[in-house]
Amino acid sequence: MNSPTVIDVERLNVSYGDFHAVKDLTFSVRRGELYALLGTNGAGKTSTLEVVEGHRAATSGKVTVLGEHPLDRRAVRPRMGIMLQESGFAADLSVRETLALIGSLSGRSDQPSRVLDVVGLTAKVDTRVSSLSGGEKRRLDFATAIYGSPELIFLDEPTTGLDIQSRDDLWDTVDRLREDGATIVLTTHYLEEAQQRADRIGLMHEGTLRMEGTVSELTGTLPGTISFVLDDAMAPHLPLPSSLTGTGKQLIKTQSLQHDLHELLTWAHAHDTELYDLDAGPTRLDDVFRSVSHN
Repeated sequence: MNSPTVIDVERLNVSYGDFHAVKDLTFSVRRGELYALLGTNGAGKTSTLEVVEGHRAATSGKVTVLGEHPLDRRAVRPRMGIMLQESGFAADLSVRETLALIGSLSGRSDQPSRVLDVVGLTAKVDTRVSSLSGGEKRRLDFATAIYGSPELIFLDEPTTGLDIQSRDDLWDTVDRLREDGATIVLTTHYLEEAQQRADRIGLMHEGTLRMEGTVSELTGTLPGTISFVLDDAMAPHLPLPSSLTGTGKQLIKTQSLQHDLHELLTWAHAHDTELYDLDAGPTRLDDVFRSVSHN
């Protein structure tokens, strides 16, 4: 019977001399989910993933991946695909040769033509890596990660350098892989991608996991906002506490967005008052990110 988790990290520590990069980190990734590990520069997420991916030994702690020790490459690598920020492919190899090399090194088998069709590189099959554009190299990075349809896939800044259509195509492919049961671990600086796609998010700062949960759980830790422009004469009569922003808008912060928005609109209707440039919504993931990094 498959374990409900594919990654288990328990009290992980990673040190470089006197520098403590990761401090007693504990988290798990459930089978079939898309888990986003996010953090500021220097938060420790790269060191964490290097241990989980089997590229680095932990200073202390316990890490299992797919039920195995991540340094047991023979047991883990055939079941795992990794898209790094920079792959370092051999410039003189062709696209086909690069895929074949990755397949032989990882122990995964596939048809290169199938994978290249998925990532839109069929026409470049015999092109040398050195002749690919930046976006094409990024698609080749993705191709090597999904080669053999591994059950666990790490995507490190996957859409950097891709145009909009290529980004959409990549996420469509990720969706299909997930439908087939794949588990995805994502790191990205495009927070809107994590907000739209992650089942759960872990926010790291200064080597520790500061917050973890679904998008709604994380954004629910901060108040939602209602903002609008109002005739100054009506401002003192607002039914809810507000403040004036530097742009001249009234700002209401609320933990009961639907209730307070209804109360405000009812008040405006009763007083025949127009709320100009009205905007209301829950806090965004980037606001939560800022609150973590500033604490």
